[in-house]
Amino acid sequence: MQEDDIQQDNALEIGVVNPEAVIINDDDGGVVIDFTPMSAEPQVGFNANLAEHMDESELSLLSSDLIAAYDEDRASRAEWEEAYIDGLDLLGVKVEDRTTPFDGATGVSHPILSEAVIRFVSQAMMEIFPPNGPVRTTVVGNTTKEREEQARRVQDYMNYLLTEEIEEYRPSTEQLLFKTALAGSGFRKVYYDQQHNRPDSIFVPAEDFVVSYETTDIKSSPRYTHVMRKSDNFVRRMQLNEFYRDVDIGDPSDEGSDIQTKYNELTGVTEVSETDVRTLLEMHVELDLAGFEHTSKDGEATGLSLPYVVTIDHSSGTILSIRRNYEEGDPLNEPFQHFVHYKFQPGLGFYGFGLIHLIGSIAKSSTSILRQLIDAGTLANLPAGFKARGLRIKGDDRPIEPGEFRDIDLPGGAIRDNILPLPFKEPSPTLAQLMGVLVDEGRRIASIADMNIGEGNQEAPVGTTIALIERSMKVMSAVHARLHNSLRREFKLLSSIIKESMPEYPYEVGEDPLIARSDFDDRVDIIPVSDPNATSFAQRIMQQQAAMQTASQAPQLYDLRKLHRAFLSTVGIENISDIIPDPTEVPAFDPVSENARAMSGAPIKVFSYQDHDSHIAAHTSLMQDPSLQQNPMAKQIQAIISAHISEHMAHKYRNEAQELIGADLPELGNEEAGLSEQEEMNISAQAAQAAAEITGKAQQQAVLEQQMQAAKDPVVQMQQAELQIEQAKIQQKAAEAQQDAQVELQKANMRTQLERERLQQQREIAAAKIQADLVKKGR
Repeated sequence: MQEDDIQQDNALEIGVVNPEAVIINDDDGGVVIDFTPMSAEPQVGFNANLAEHMDESELSLLSSDLIAAYDEDRASRAEWEEAYIDGLDLLGVKVEDRTTPFDGATGVSHPILSEAVIRFVSQAMMEIFPPNGPVRTTVVGNTTKEREEQARRVQDYMNYLLTEEIEEYRPSTEQLLFKTALAGSGFRKVYYDQQHNRPDSIFVPAEDFVVSYETTDIKSSPRYTHVMRKSDNFVRRMQLNEFYRDVDIGDPSDEGSDIQTKYNELTGVTEVSETDVRTLLEMHVELDLAGFEHTSKDGEATGLSLPYVVTIDHSSGTILSIRRNYEEGDPLNEPFQHFVHYKFQPGLGFYGFGLIHLIGSIAKSSTSILRQLIDAGTLANLPAGFKARGLRIKGDDRPIEPGEFRDIDLPGGAIRDNILPLPFKEPSPTLAQLMGVLVDEGRRIASIADMNIGEGNQEAPVGTTIALIERSMKVMSAVHARLHNSLRREFKLLSSIIKESMPEYPYEVGEDPLIARSDFDDRVDIIPVSDPNATSFAQRIMQQQAAMQTASQAPQLYDLRKLHRAFLSTVGIENISDIIPDPTEVPAFDPVSENARAMSGAPIKVFSYQDHDSHIAAHTSLMQDPSLQQNPMAKQIQAIISAHISEHMAHKYRNEAQELIGADLPELGNEEAGLSEQEEMNISAQAAQAAAEITGKAQQQAVLEQQMQAAKDPVVQMQQAELQIEQAKIQQKAAEAQQDAQVELQKANMRTQLERERLQQQREIAAAKIQADLVKKGR
């Protein structure tokens, strides 16, 4: 027992740092401690290619499931593809060589469909992509000079990016509009281009964007696929950049789609058997991947599918990349939106209706009638018929030339008995009229009918003309509104990518900042330059004319300077600031210089620190100058000077009130320099008292000035002298009256005194008499 106690006391305590490094040998029960265990498997980064960390068997199974889902989605829109392919023939791009009803029959197509598409693209392109760029910005909330400069920087950078850096953006926009008008749908993919190291927005045609036809919109779709056709060199570059897995995917063996085959047929392109272009399926799907499951707060797998982007080589079925498609730390795991849907007209499903769907049948019928009319005219001009078998015409293998008489051999009888022409009729007027009706209906539906506004009343009000234009452009206005909305979402996605990818200082420190990441914040709203309320130049001109006409009736209610600047901007006049200078940029001048600038038409401005009394006096003198009346622009100059004097009076009033109150008041003309509710309550009582005091002083000053002015007038002086004489007479009469009153008062006092004395004597006599009677009775 003692030895055991000693052994226990001397036992060594070994702390195992890494329990996984301890290995128990089952054979002899011994313990082997590995002091250099293998390090734990590194954690997969959030933005990593998850396919690099999955087994090939799992990737193969996942690829089979996703390709099968893609094939189902393609099959669900098979009828849409067939209708689109059939409609492409109606463009009339390729001339048909027809042998029915006769060899050499016309193969012309009626251009109503191509006309509608070309007109739409031309009009829409000028609206959404003017020469200066498609982007404009507005300040959200209160407008300050700092925010206006920020909005200008963002607008200039976005337009520079889309017109200079992304040189293919404008051509792809035209292609987007063309395909959208035809097919009814077109898409933009907004992303950061690793190859060119810049944000990008590319056009994706509807045939390369596959969703289940039951899907209503991109955001709610659980699966959609971007079909990309890329070269082997592109795939290899992405593998070297570690964006795709560096695996062997073999040679491409995909055949082009039916729609691409139709494009090649119409454009005269011949498909080659060997090509290095392969089809990649970029699928945006929701998956529950083993090893990357969504977990609860307790760390348990929830079975919830998360959004991923999976890129698959279609020919080999190899998965090249799997990447998360949501923001790290987002509790809702909302998927990133990279695609914007452009629709021509809403359809019955996910894809919209284009001109092929709207006027395709009309274009087909118009083409059929047009061909019948041309063929009928051909047969009428070159008649055919029957001839006798024995009739022989020398050189009958060539047509008869004008003025030629050709020899013939008759078997017998007259020529007319051996030749019988068929009775071909001239082209039917009924068919021509019917075709005109169809074409008019098609143009009306496509909103490409010519507006005969000039044939109406030339003296009609502007509002009536605007109503006529809007009525004829109603359908196209709705289309432009949808384009505007989609373009706004595209710019919003593009600005968010710019904000994430742009360095904090894309310019040299110390230089003027052209653009910064902080500029792309919620204070600036990036919107298209197009106006959904006016889809044509004529509409905008009419609206501006209506505003100018209304302003002329009550000019005091309008800022005419802004109204004229807006009108010049609408008509496309450049350098508007040189034509109508900005009054906020005018420096301060002395009163005489201001008078000279007003007479020459230059802008003038009032500043708070100026001597307003001196300015008002100088400007008033100019208004009273007789030579000013000889100026042809006298009325305009007087209006400018009058408004300028009023502004001086307003600044003077504000300065006096501010001095009496003892607190700073908001600057005039600064709409943002307002007062808070508490400040307004504190100042209002003092302001009212100051206003009353200022008004009182002004009234006293006005009376004093009136008196001083009147004192200098001779007539007034004579009137004042006469008034003084009259006042002296009145005073003399008053004095005489006062003297008479005093005499009368003295007389009255004397009469009163005499009457008192008489009454006193009577009382004394009566008392003496009574006393005498008492004495007599006492006896």
